[in-house]
Amino acid sequence: MYAIVDIETTGGYAGNHKITEIAIYHHDGLRITDRFHTLVNPGRNIPAYITGLTGITQEMVWNAPSFPEIAHLVYEQLKDKVFVAHNAHFDYSFLRQEFEAVGISWRAKKLCTVRLSRRIVPGLRSYSLGRLAESLGIEITDRHRAGGDAAATARIFDCLLKRDKDNYILRCLKRNSGETILPPNLPKETFDALPAKPGVYYFHNARGTVIYVGKAANIKKRIAGHFTGDAREWNRSRIRDEIHNITYQLTGNELIALILESQEIRRLWPKYNLAQKYRVEEWGIYSYEDRNGYIRFTVNTVARGTRPLIRFSSKGDAWGYLWDKVRTFNLCPKLSGLQLSKGLCFEFQTGCCKGACMGAETSHEYNTRCLEAMRSFTAGPGSLAIIGKGRHAREQSLVLVEQGKYLGFGFLDRKAPIDDLNFVRSAINPGVETPVVQHLINSYIANPRGEQVVIFDF
Repeated sequence: MYAIVDIETTGGYAGNHKITEIAIYHHDGLRITDRFHTLVNPGRNIPAYITGLTGITQEMVWNAPSFPEIAHLVYEQLKDKVFVAHNAHFDYSFLRQEFEAVGISWRAKKLCTVRLSRRIVPGLRSYSLGRLAESLGIEITDRHRAGGDAAATARIFDCLLKRDKDNYILRCLKRNSGETILPPNLPKETFDALPAKPGVYYFHNARGTVIYVGKAANIKKRIAGHFTGDAREWNRSRIRDEIHNITYQLTGNELIALILESQEIRRLWPKYNLAQKYRVEEWGIYSYEDRNGYIRFTVNTVARGTRPLIRFSSKGDAWGYLWDKVRTFNLCPKLSGLQLSKGLCFEFQTGCCKGACMGAETSHEYNTRCLEAMRSFTAGPGSLAIIGKGRHAREQSLVLVEQGKYLGFGFLDRKAPIDDLNFVRSAINPGVETPVVQHLINSYIANPRGEQVVIFDF
């Protein structure tokens, strides 16, 4: 049994909007057997542009029931039925949220008539509800109202059932088909061809324009995670409806993926990559002089307008780097902000700290080593390559840094020599150093992530 659904809402995503109308048609696989329809009081104002689109006014819903008042009735209409809608994710996400708000756990197999039509009725210029109905000779009355659109969707679904000579609809309902999670306009063959490898992926709209760039340790798994609807940001936008194609570049490892993603976002400025268009969280090491004249260090987020000594992508990497400097230059972990407990620092008790924390060492002596440590921050790590896994077993990747400045990344045969700096320079694709790339490099130098990444000094 199928439940064919259409809803009208106060806006475009479930996280911040409510249902204003719902219509449900039951179909037993042969014919329509029952129907249900009601306006719903959303408990908030209906925006003027929504009223202009649907014709549903505030006055029309004043005396309508709220969703909590009809939740159990709607649940009975949907229980044990396959959920069918035109762009099913939209309607399904709203109903899921409304049910969860009243404590009803509801899950259903779902079918999207956009996806079904693309396979069963191929070659149409558009699969919007209006254009698809017109192509199938179906007239829609009350367009953009739940009752009219649900009735048209029910008739479209009836046509699809009759035309489905290859049992495509039944195949879609199998647990591992993957069809039920995909965006309406993305061919399943495109998704099936995605690799389970590290890399950067690109979502394209109908014109081929890149609308989102992402990175992943496992491209296919990451993209499937987007499409399940669990990520809130994906429910807050219309990106699912715009995805028509996916392309990718393999990178072999996470570091190259992170660098390439950052560079591609700056090159393409995709409309849905909001995070790196604005600020990304960075951590930095700062210095200051206390009232006793001792130089102190602290690890903190990089605030706008501040200039840390060095930047990192995580607090853990910044702490790890600072601990290394404390031990290299015999600094006090307490004065470096690495020991927050009261009393003498642990390193003084073991003999590694010379007692600046208790005044046993003068500020002049202590600050001399602090200044040496600070110069090592700004001098950079010298010329080095971060070596990682390549895109296949015979290849290795490298990220080249000279005198603390990122130059680019590339790929080499595993047997190629990496002790010749000139040769390594010729193997990279030049890149642009940005704050994002800089703190990625610093983080990997501070924490090479085990045996996968090895640092070589030249």
